[in-house]
Parts: sequence; C-alpha cells; structure tokens
Amino acid sequence: MDERAFKTLIEYLEKIPSMTKPISFGSDEDGLWWIKFQLDITNELAWNVVQELGCVVNYLSINERLPTVFYPVSPAPYMNGGPEDYLSWVIETKDKEFKPGTLMKWLDGRLPNPVDDLEQWEME
Repeated sequence: MDERAFKTLIEYLEKIPSMTKPISFGSDEDGLWWIKFQLDITNELAWNVVQELGCVVNYLSINERLPTVFYPVSPAPYMNGGPEDYLSWVIETKDKEFKPGTLMKWLDGRLPNPVDDLEQWEME
C-alpha cells in the first residue's frame, strides 16, 4: 500500500494528546494494513486516549463494528524495560477494502472534537 494512503490518518493521530512520534505503518501482500505508535503514558490523558481508541476501533457498537483491531504490543519486559519505553499500540485492519483514510474519518467523527483540544478530552 502506498505511503500516501496513510498520510491523513497519521496527520490526524499526531494531533491526539499523548501521541508520540514517529508513527509507523505498513501493509502485507494481501492489502491488510497496520499502524503502530506509542503514547506518552505519563500524560494525564493517555488512558482516556486508549479508552476512546478502543471504543471506536474495537467496539463502536454491537451492530456497527469496524473491521479493525486496536491492541498493545511489547517485547519481553524482563529483557528490555518498562512501558514508558517499550509499550506500543497497534491498529490493524481485517478487511483489505477498509482504507486508512476511512478509519481517520470514523475517528474524526467520534473522538473529542477538535481532537487536539485538551479540554475536550477531560472527563467530568
């Protein structure tokens, strides 16, 4: 998959509080793609971000699920170090017809708006 297909999604994700750069991405020969990033877990909004992404990407509703999965990944902590440096997050698709730009539109329509406004992320 061409790098341009990820441009709007990466630009959007970079605006999310606690998101760190770089954001990596790729696809396989079947057209299934993934995007990998880290969150600054010391940021007070990091778990809000995990919760919001988990909601939209994994479980929007019982009848309206996206063909995507959001999950944490890590090398063996006992060989490397703690989550501040080695915990990453992945979003991957299970449908080659579902494009990165489509995910960006779903996120934009359901995450706090505007996504880079910290006040919109705060829980009451």
